[in-house]
Formats: sequence, C-alpha cells, structure tokens
Amino acid sequence: MRLGEGVEWAAHCTVLLACLPPETTLSAARLAEYHGVPGPYLAKALQALSGAGIIESVSGRHGGYRLARPAQAISLLEVVHAVEGTEQAFRCSEIRRRGPTAVPARSYTPTCAIAAAMWAAEDAWRQQLASVSVAALAETVMATSPAAAMAKATSWLGGAVRQRERSDT
Repeated sequence: MRLGEGVEWAAHCTVLLACLPPETTLSAARLAEYHGVPGPYLAKALQALSGAGIIESVSGRHGGYRLARPAQAISLLEVVHAVEGTEQAFRCSEIRRRGPTAVPARSYTPTCAIAAAMWAAEDAWRQQLASVSVAALAETVMATSPAAAMAKATSWLGGAVRQRERSDT
C-alpha cells in the first residue's frame, strides 16, 4: 500500500493547526509556506480535510483554516480517509478460481486465505491509525522536535499571527 504525499501534508497541517490557539487560523498559502510545499496541491488536501469535517475554513479578510473539532477527537485514520478515501487497499478478484486447475465455485471456501490475511493486516493498520489522535501527535511532535526547530516555528507562527492582528487594526 502506498499513500500519496497529500496524506503526509494533511497530517502535518492538522497537527500544526492543533498547536495554535483555538480561534487562530492560517491561510492555505501560509500553511504551504510553513511546510515548503506547493500551494495548489496542498489546497486539495485542505479541501479534503474540510469536506471531512476535520478542519474548517473561516472566510473573510483574515480567514483561513482551523480545526473543526478538538484535536483529541480527530484520529490519524480520519485524516488518511479524508485524503485517500475509505476503500480497502486489497481487492480480491478470486484468481484462485481461474486457470487450468479451477473447479466449480461451490468447492471453494467463502473467503480466500490470501484475502483474509490481507484484510486482517489492513484492519490492524486501520485500528492503529484510529488509536492515534491529532492531539497525541501534536504532543509528540513538540516533545521530539529539535529545540532550534521549535524556536523557529514559534517565531514564524508568532510573526504570522501578529501580521494578521496588525492588519485587523
């Protein structure tokens, strides 16, 4: 299974928004700048997160994005589903019933052993992602990031918020 980079971008943006004060927003352009990713591509991930009710768009001159719910109530699985969809990664096409050794369909077990193993692995993966909240990710990111990176992030975010506040007056 390979997830698109939009999942990574969406997860990082969601975690960043979780670190901001509740009413603070960041524009799509600012989120793209902060993460060093192309704005038009990030906008697609942000739209998917918004459509899933994970983040919300605040309109107006100083609008932007913020979390739509508390970070503790948002799982990493929800972020993945918002960007990639909820379809199962493995699709069984019943290849076991084809070819020169095929027998009547009623002779086979209802579920292919390979499909069952793949689905069990995917279920475990989904359960793990569902058990990780955006709040927990934000705590871990803040605790494990290099001090210099955290200082730069704090300064950059503070500047972005102050710039917005100055333009409000």
